[in-house]
Formats: sequence, structure tokens, C-alpha cells
Amino acid sequence: MRDAPRPKRAGWVFGVFLAIAAILLAFEHRIHLLGILPWLFLLACPLMHLFMHHGHGSHGSHHDAPRDGEPR
Repeated sequence: MRDAPRPKRAGWVFGVFLAIAAILLAFEHRIHLLGILPWLFLLACPLMHLFMHHGHGSHGSHHDAPRDGEPR
């Protein structure tokens, strides 16, 4: 009796299938992808603003301002 195919093999086969499908779609619909490219650059601006300012705190705080309890 043969063992059932391993899930790892199925994952590789599915990954190869997705890669081939992506390549074929990219070649067949290249003009559509290139038409969307300027809009992606415009969308990148607000997304970069949101993600690049993460961790800076509010716009009113300064990095060199003394903390509570510290002398000025």
C-alpha cells in the first residue's frame, strides 16, 4: 500500500502553479499592468506617509523635550 502524498509536495506543486499563472498573466496583460503603474506611485505616497511616521508619536512632541520628573 502506498502512502498518501505529503502536504509538503502539494504545497510545492501549488506554488509552482501560482508562479506560472502569475507569469502568464503578467505577459498577457502587460498593458493593463503598465497603465496602473502611475496610480500605484500616487497610492504609495499616502501609504509611505502612514507607515514611515509610525513610532514618531504625535506631531506636537519633540525628541529633545524633557520627560516628566526630569530637570530642565
